[in-house]
Amino acid sequence: MTMANEGARVQQTLRNLMSGSASVRLRAALASGTAPDPLQIEELVRRCAVEPDFHVRETLTWALTRHAAALTVPRLIDELRSPRARARSQALHTLSKIGDRRAWPAVTRELMTDADEDVARSAWRAAVALVPEGEESGLARLLVERLGRGEPETMLSLSRALIALGEPAEPVLRTAMSAPEPHVRRHAIATERLAREPERGFDFAIEEAKRIVVLGTTGQEE
Repeated sequence: MTMANEGARVQQTLRNLMSGSASVRLRAALASGTAPDPLQIEELVRRCAVEPDFHVRETLTWALTRHAAALTVPRLIDELRSPRARARSQALHTLSKIGDRRAWPAVTRELMTDADEDVARSAWRAAVALVPEGEESGLARLLVERLGRGEPETMLSLSRALIALGEPAEPVLRTAMSAPEPHVRRHAIATERLAREPERGFDFAIEEAKRIVVLGTTGQEE
């Protein structure tokens, strides 16, 4: 394919990313990942911030992971300062998929405590994916501060993040299981239960935690 034809193909793909049809946008995102081109990166990132269809957004993220991290990571870090919550959330999600730890300093406390729950959840997942060796305990202490807050989906995301940290999270989680605030104790106990018996699910873990808190124990004796 000549350079002119290649350029025309890229331009057509970029136009298709703005189509009114989700299926056309999906095919364009697939094409962008199948034949990566640096000229596509800016539009892929921009579309992530405004794309309404979940499957298309996931494909846009996949397409970005197919490009050179040296080009995508700095652009995605810039996106973390966007006033648009979806832009921040999707950039964090994409950074977690790329897995380049040079992005770690950009996953700030501010993002992990963002008022938008989608952004906060994405920041927790990105932080767990990118945290450098030796800094896991500090991350665990920060995450534990969020126990007991938010909707059930948010609580589950936080539990999963703490579980994914593994051993470094265990001491701070044990401490939280004896916290004075009942809602913090419940969430901490539920997280420990979920880690111990993942096959029983989070709803079961929460109900068990409620029972344990009512009985006035931490659940560590069981």
